[in-house]
Amino acid sequence: MKAAVLQSNYIPWKGYFDIIHDVDMFVFYDEVQYTVGDWRNRNRIQTVGGPKWLTVPCGYDIKRKIDEVKIKNELPWQQKHYRSISESYARAPFFQKYRELLEYVYLECRWEFLYQLNRYLIQTISKELLNLDAEFRDSREFASHGEKDEKLLSLLQSIGCGIYVSGPAAKNYMDTSKYSDCGIDVRWKDYSGYPMYRQCFEPFNHQVSILDLLFNVGDDAPYYIWGWRDK
Repeated sequence: MKAAVLQSNYIPWKGYFDIIHDVDMFVFYDEVQYTVGDWRNRNRIQTVGGPKWLTVPCGYDIKRKIDEVKIKNELPWQQKHYRSISESYARAPFFQKYRELLEYVYLECRWEFLYQLNRYLIQTISKELLNLDAEFRDSREFASHGEKDEKLLSLLQSIGCGIYVSGPAAKNYMDTSKYSDCGIDVRWKDYSGYPMYRQCFEPFNHQVSILDLLFNVGDDAPYYIWGWRDK
């Protein structure tokens, strides 16, 4: 079984969904420490003035696990995010196709915990917009022990993982020999080579939320994430 284990991020970029495409089981790993100024609560969209950060207000306390982080809903962040997205992509070819989802997330719902918002967006985009069939699970459903690399390895053993797909950044701290000793083959995701597409504003930028790709290419989004590799 191929599996990936990642923290939930806010409207992630296309590479996040590329990993989901590669696995049978995608495990949300939100029982670890929350990091401030990271992708957990923010991402970028493309605007006429260049990339713009959208940040979900969660405070700056680092003594929390990701699944403990509450959103500061006394701030009108949802309306601001909806307005920023709408203003930037109103003329994108497929903005109207996804407008109902945006209105539901930003205007109709009230999110208490950050991980709930992130997971809803990730799973909805994966299943309903990209037609991915990976099984989504929570790491807390499985037994694990230790800290950092040891905890991840024990989690993968509990899952029954044979192939672990990881982003390249993990090369800096993972000892892959420990995984191979346990019968787990670690495969590094390669994010290079993504084809460009027509964005609303120049210069082109790959490092923006998946929303940018969806609004600009619609149902062709899978091609620009993984389909191009089959050419």
